Amino acid sequence: MPANLKSAPPGAARMLAVYGKGGMGKSFFTTNLVSKLALLGNRVLQLGCDPKHDSCNALFGGVSLPTLGDVWRAFKEAGREEELQAQHVIFKTRIMDGAATVYGCEIGGPEVGRGCGGRGITFGFDLLEKLGLSQWALDYVVMDFLGDVVCGGFATPLSRSLAEEVIILCGNDRQSLYAANNIASAARYFAAMGGRTRLLGLVVNRDDGSGVAARFAERINLPILASIPLDRTVRELADACKLALTEPRFDAIFERLAHQIVTRTTPPVEMAAVRPLEYREFLSVFGADEPDIVPEGACAEELFGGQVAPTVPVLELELISRAVGDQPELDPAARRVVKRLLKDLGMYVTEASQDPRKGLTLTVDGHTTICFGDEDELDSKVAILAALQKSGEPFRYVDLRRPASPVYR
Repeated sequence: MPANLKSAPPGAARMLAVYGKGGMGKSFFTTNLVSKLALLGNRVLQLGCDPKHDSCNALFGGVSLPTLGDVWRAFKEAGREEELQAQHVIFKTRIMDGAATVYGCEIGGPEVGRGCGGRGITFGFDLLEKLGLSQWALDYVVMDFLGDVVCGGFATPLSRSLAEEVIILCGNDRQSLYAANNIASAARYFAAMGGRTRLLGLVVNRDDGSGVAARFAERINLPILASIPLDRTVRELADACKLALTEPRFDAIFERLAHQIVTRTTPPVEMAAVRPLEYREFLSVFGADEPDIVPEGACAEELFGGQVAPTVPVLELELISRAVGDQPELDPAARRVVKRLLKDLGMYVTEASQDPRKGLTLTVDGHTTICFGDEDELDSKVAILAALQKSGEPFRYVDLRRPASPVYR
C-alpha cells in the first residue's frame, strides 16, 4: 500500500458527504475515514453538519469545538462580523502520535428553540464559501450530516451539488435501511434534475452478519463499500473519543476503503439505475408485508372520553406568517406567490415587501433577492426559478418583472 496517496490539486477538494439514520455511528465512521485519508498524505477537513455539533469530538480527543454559528453570533453581537476569519472557526489537530494533521469545523445551528437547523446549515455553507472554502488547499472535505434528509437545509450537498459523492451509513435494521432508502431517493431525484452528486454506496456499521443490508443493497442497485463488524472494544474506543484505527482489524477496513476512494476504484454506480424501493417492496426485504386494510378511525366521542366535543376552530398551518416573520401583512396575491414558491420549489421566504413601483420583492432563505413584480404570468416565473435551480448555477438576485427577459446574477 503506498504511504502517500493524493487525488486532488490545491483548490479542488473532493467533497464527500456521509448520510444515514441518527445514532448509526456516522461521526465514528467519518472521523476514522478522515483520519485514514490524512494518514495517506491528504489534507482533509471534517465538517460537522449537525446542530448537536459533536462530529469532531473524537478527532480532537474529546474537545468540543466552538461552532461556526456561535462564533458568528458572537462577532455579530460585537459588531465585528466583517472581522471573522477562517482561523476562528476551522481548527487543526495531530492524530496517531503526530503522524498526520487533520482539520475540523462544526457548523452547529441556531440557539435551541430559536430557529431552523436546516437553514443554519445553509447559512454555514454560505459563510464558509465567503471565507474561501472552494480555494483552500485541501484534498478532501468530508461532511457528516444529521440523520435522514429531513429538509432542504440538510439536503444542501445534494440540492446544490456541493458533494461530489455520498456514502450512506446503515445497519441491518429496518429503521436505518428505511432512512437509507429515503436518502437514495433524494439523491436520485436531484441527479434527475441535473445535479452532479452521485452515490458511492452503502457502508454497513455494527454488522451483525445477518445479511439484511446486503439484500437491500442488491434490490436498490447500490454496492456495499465496507462492513464494519459489531465490536465491544471499538465501541469503547469510540465512547472514549479515540480512533478505531488503533485496532489493526479496523485500521485495515478503513485503509481499504480510503484507498478505493483516493484511487476512484469503488464499484461504479449509475445514478439512473439506482432504484429506491416502494414501501411494500421495502417491507419484503424483511419478509414482511403491509396488510391490505384501512385502520379504523377514532371518533370524537372516544377522544373526548364520552363528553360533548367542544367547538374547536380549524387551525391552518400558517406557513406564510412563519416564513415572513414580522413583515407587514401581505395581500392575497402576494400570499399566493409565497405559498407557490414554498410548495413547488421549497423556497422559504424570509422577508417580503411590496413597492408601488417594483411590486413584490422577496428574500428567499435569507440570502437571495427576487424581484417578482406582480402575480401575472405566475407559472412562467415559477418555471424560470425552477430552471435556475435545476441548472445548478449560483445566483443571489433574480428579476422576474419581465419574464420574457429575466435577469439573474
